[in-house]
Amino acid sequence: MTQIRITKQFSFETGHALYGYDGKCKNVHGHSYKLSVTVIGSPNIDTTNVKYGMVIDFGDLKKIVKEEIVDIFDHATVFNQNTPHIDLANELKSRNHNVILVDYQPTSENMVIDFANKIRRRLPKNINLFSLKLQETETSYAEWYASDN
Repeated sequence: MTQIRITKQFSFETGHALYGYDGKCKNVHGHSYKLSVTVIGSPNIDTTNVKYGMVIDFGDLKKIVKEEIVDIFDHATVFNQNTPHIDLANELKSRNHNVILVDYQPTSENMVIDFANKIRRRLPKNINLFSLKLQETETSYAEWYASDN
């Protein structure tokens, strides 16, 4: 059976700070992230199925990624829960800001691993996550490939 890769792109705004970092990114700042999600599978061959010819309906993939990533991370601030930023996080939360506490340093590298795990859990059994590309700036991004993991 022929394997086809399809990609859907998303964008969201997220703030973060890298505690302990020796550069400007130790300060709270934000990015206009771009996330490319590529899945692989065989197109549906059932001519009676409304999804005939599709690996996965782009709308179904969009629903998964929006629920797991975009709707949660968009206009949120991400902090490592194990750093002194917890005080700032709690202050922001008390003022009704959207704050996400994670168990990792919120770099693009770690975020893309987290996103891969979240998306893979939601995909149908016959569809595999092939890769993710999380672009932090116009010239900087992290990539995750299933074949590397």
